[in-house]
Amino acid sequence: MTTIPARVRYGDATAGLLFLTPWLLGMLLLTIGPMLASLYLSFTDYDLFDTPEWVGLDNYRRMFDDPRYLQSVTVTTAYVALAVPLKLAAALGVALLLNRPRLGQGLYRSAFYAPSLIGASVSLSLVWKSIFSDDAVVDRGLAAIGLDTGGWVGRPEFSLPMLVLLAAWQFGGPMVIFLAGLKQIPGELYEAAAVDGAGPWRRFRAVTLPMLSPVLFFNLLLEIIGAFQVFTSAFVIATGAAGGGGPAGSTLLYTVYLYGRGFVDFRMGYASAMAWMLVLGVGLVTALLFRTSRMWVHYAGDRA
Repeated sequence: MTTIPARVRYGDATAGLLFLTPWLLGMLLLTIGPMLASLYLSFTDYDLFDTPEWVGLDNYRRMFDDPRYLQSVTVTTAYVALAVPLKLAAALGVALLLNRPRLGQGLYRSAFYAPSLIGASVSLSLVWKSIFSDDAVVDRGLAAIGLDTGGWVGRPEFSLPMLVLLAAWQFGGPMVIFLAGLKQIPGELYEAAAVDGAGPWRRFRAVTLPMLSPVLFFNLLLEIIGAFQVFTSAFVIATGAAGGGGPAGSTLLYTVYLYGRGFVDFRMGYASAMAWMLVLGVGLVTALLFRTSRMWVHYAGDRA
């Protein structure tokens, strides 16, 4: 066995640390530092202009007496519960279709993936707002078949579903991951299931879903975390009083309300406390997903 001289080992370690230095500095200055600062501010009364005043847990207590905060939690929960399953279902459905060999397959993949590249842009949100406005394309199309909605942007019962549709339309990212997972499923499993008389639906339930469960878990985790942080579409499309959330608070997502408290009302201490509650909430949901994944996620090599 060849022994590596200590001088070479230390030299390699030094070179590694030098290459890591930019990342470490960025992590400390742009992530950990601001996070610790916001944690401190969450225990203060701070308006950006005066010195922060220590108030202990008052910001956290006031959240539960703030009706708009509770409304933002309700709206965000409904948004996550609707948008994530719809988006994943669309991504999986299209991935199953694209997994079959056909002419122009690369073109179809690019076309379905493209919306996910521009989904978070302000310009797309403005376009989405224009096509769902009163007497616009969607309104006229529905009116032509006898469904007169009067526009989706200004009606509380339609505004949140409009944002959900925008999220679901951007299914390109999870679709690509599903497609990669489908390519890894051995064809012998489908052949064996077909020999046993399993139809398409049974093969999907007994072969595709179990073999795809790690990919499904990964996509589910990413999409839930991303859905809790959605901001641009709600802020641009449904701008209302007090920094967004209109009409009637129906699109008052958590991040929109947080922005309003911090950068419209200048209550940075309260906004920092809201940010940390969001971190705790997302962390709790993530931990719950990992806990339940033992029951439905199957990895290669697991015992039955």
